[in-house]
Amino acid sequence: MIRNPVLPGFHPDPSILRVGADHYLATSTFEWYPGVRVHHSRDLVHWRPLGGILTERRLLDLSGVPDSGGVWAPDLTYHDGLFHLVYSVSDNYALGYKDVANYLVTAPAIDGPWSDPVRLTGRGFDAALYHEDDRSFLLYMVFDSRPGRGFSGIELRPLHGGKPELILPERDTTEGPHLYHVDGWYYLMVAEGGTGYTHQVTVLRSRTMSGPYEEDPAGPMLTSRHDPGLELQKAGHGCLVRTQDGEWYLAHLVARPYPGRRCVLGRETALQRVVWEDGWPRVAGGVPAVEVQPPALPAHPWEDDDASGSDFSSDFSSDFSRNWSTLRRPASPDWVSADADGLTVRGGQSPYGLRAPSLVARRVTDRTCSLETVLRFTPDGVHQSAGITAYYNSRNWHYLALTTEGLVLTTSDRGVRTERLLGPAAAEVRLRVELDGPVVRFGHGDAYGPDLDATILSDEYADERIDGQIRAFGFTGAFVGLWVQDLAGEGCSARFERIAYRAPGDGSRAGGL
Repeated sequence: MIRNPVLPGFHPDPSILRVGADHYLATSTFEWYPGVRVHHSRDLVHWRPLGGILTERRLLDLSGVPDSGGVWAPDLTYHDGLFHLVYSVSDNYALGYKDVANYLVTAPAIDGPWSDPVRLTGRGFDAALYHEDDRSFLLYMVFDSRPGRGFSGIELRPLHGGKPELILPERDTTEGPHLYHVDGWYYLMVAEGGTGYTHQVTVLRSRTMSGPYEEDPAGPMLTSRHDPGLELQKAGHGCLVRTQDGEWYLAHLVARPYPGRRCVLGRETALQRVVWEDGWPRVAGGVPAVEVQPPALPAHPWEDDDASGSDFSSDFSSDFSRNWSTLRRPASPDWVSADADGLTVRGGQSPYGLRAPSLVARRVTDRTCSLETVLRFTPDGVHQSAGITAYYNSRNWHYLALTTEGLVLTTSDRGVRTERLLGPAAAEVRLRVELDGPVVRFGHGDAYGPDLDATILSDEYADERIDGQIRAFGFTGAFVGLWVQDLAGEGCSARFERIAYRAPGDGSRAGGL
């Protein structure tokens, strides 16, 4: 069976694509490199990470982007022998404005080489491509920054010149458009209701590409909004794929909330089987299922799959780019180096810095998980520190750091810091962080610190508004990682060895990392 979520942890806004026997899932990465994470499958059951597409500043510059800014809603297509990736980059979304630019890169293979980005004309974000014969068209949601406006419907325009057409007026925070041509009908799939608990996938159709479009009379194709008891919540932002045998599936985002409706794992990717009824693509019951019948394709587990899809002990020389991410700047030899034994990280900005932090982290994929390492580091002054973190964004994190004062445990709760001393300084120390549902705890040697609140590392808690205006979005998910600060720029580095991430899960998920 397909066990949802197929991509656990922070993997939102999926774009699914089949090329021959290969299926690819591209997901949003926001302020994290590599930009646009990609997974690969040949049976829709077993998925393996390929790393990311936007791996260098030539393709993506995230320095200074806000929390939950950066890469929004990528769209991956294949046309005329080339992979096409359209993605939005948000430099600002606060106080009624959206400074978001859309870009296109192409490559002959999924692993590149990728062309230089081309800036696309577009009056909004969530851009996607539709290819028909020898022409390509750009879809996107329109954003109007005038007071009281905002979301303003879906536009379509020829990719290479031509005027835009408003093909769908604004309905209910309408975004994430995708277009399909099946049996003489154009099907427009959109996300509606916002990306929270009222999210849904809506399908409309027309005999012509420019509309008018009529909605499926059966209602939303998929939503969790009417049943808070469903295991998979926030179902929305869908994308269709047809297997080589003619079966249809829907990739979409979901979330698994903790008590209190906080989603520490972020928005994840799930798959649903699609059937065609009365000329409409539909999901059974219109709700997300945890277990889904797979397509009639040969089973294709990957040789490097872990049986549970969760345990991971790192050989950084081979696994770094597939499983680990870096914050706001790409991994490059000037600040991070990986080998078979571990990782050496040169210090960067403070935890609140938005240009050059030195954080190497991986997504939290399960309610129960841990990250452990042996740290070798001797700080030379109060400006230097290194350690292990449970992280959501620059304002919400827990951090156990080796400093000149000793092992200091710091929590940043919406930017308010509290500190406590856990142990003496040592040149070498074994550190670990454990998440157990709503609790996170840090250890050093054989000792543990106090239980801390893991739910501040959630989408809902990261959302902040001032007088009704957005200050910060919570679009990502929790990470565990290795962090080094060198506030004076004096060239300090820390060494991390025997690094292991473990998330036992339920033992049934295949290839989820």
